[in-house]
Amino acid sequence: MEIIEVSERTQSLINTLLEVWERSVRATHLFLPESEILNIKEKFLPDALKNISNLVVAQDNDKPVAFMGIEEQKLEMLFVTPEKRGKGIGKKLIEYGIKNFSINELTVNEQNPQAKGFYEHLGFKVYKRSEKDEQGNPYPILYMRLKG
Repeated sequence: MEIIEVSERTQSLINTLLEVWERSVRATHLFLPESEILNIKEKFLPDALKNISNLVVAQDNDKPVAFMGIEEQKLEMLFVTPEKRGKGIGKKLIEYGIKNFSINELTVNEQNPQAKGFYEHLGFKVYKRSEKDEQGNPYPILYMRLKG
C-alpha cells in the first residue's frame, strides 16, 4: 500500500474517488436514504474533492482504495473501500495526517458508531454535538479533538 498526496486532480481520479466514497458510504452510513447518497455524490462531493486543501490517497497496486481530505488541521473526510476496512489503512492515513498535517480535529456522524469508536481508538474525544449536519439535515454530528 502506498500513500500519496494528490496535487493534480484529474477527472479520472475524481471519478475513482467518487466510487470509493459511494462504496464506503453504502457499507457504513446505513442511516442515509438512497436519495441523500446520490445527492451528496452528485452535488457536493465532486467540488469538495477538487477544492479541499489537502487530498491524500491510499493506493493498492496503483488503484485508490481509501482517501482523506484535510483543511488546515481538520480531517474533513476519510473513506475506505469495504474490502479494505479493518486492515489498518484508515489508521495509517490518520497517522500520516497527524504527522504531516497536524490533524487534531474532525467530525463524525453520530449514527456511524463504528467510525466514532475508530477515532476514539486513535485518541480523539468528543467535545461537542450538533443535532444536524453541515447541510442542516437531521443527522447528528459529533465534534472530536485529538487528546493531547
